[in-house]
Amino acid sequence: MGKMSHGSRAKTRYKMRKKLGESGPIPVNRLVKVFEVGDRVAIDIEPSYHNGMPFKRFQGKTGIIEEMRGSAYIVKLNDQNKEKLVISHPVHLKKA
Repeated sequence: MGKMSHGSRAKTRYKMRKKLGESGPIPVNRLVKVFEVGDRVAIDIEPSYHNGMPFKRFQGKTGIIEEMRGSAYIVKLNDQNKEKLVISHPVHLKKA
């Protein structure tokens, strides 16, 4: 057997997989989403868009938009009773 991968997408075979009807190009609406500071968002990683992709642990977590940094957003959330800031592109965010 080969050595185990330790990359940022290790052990994500099912977590970062698109369903049967979801494959294909990303709609433009998802690329240019706009959020306001204070909006509640859920992190839903888009596996085909790698820019601004948050770490796999934050898939499915919800948080609040703190600020905008460049074209990405900073989301404040609680992870194991600690406050964390996650930088994410709007493609990977959904309004909650």
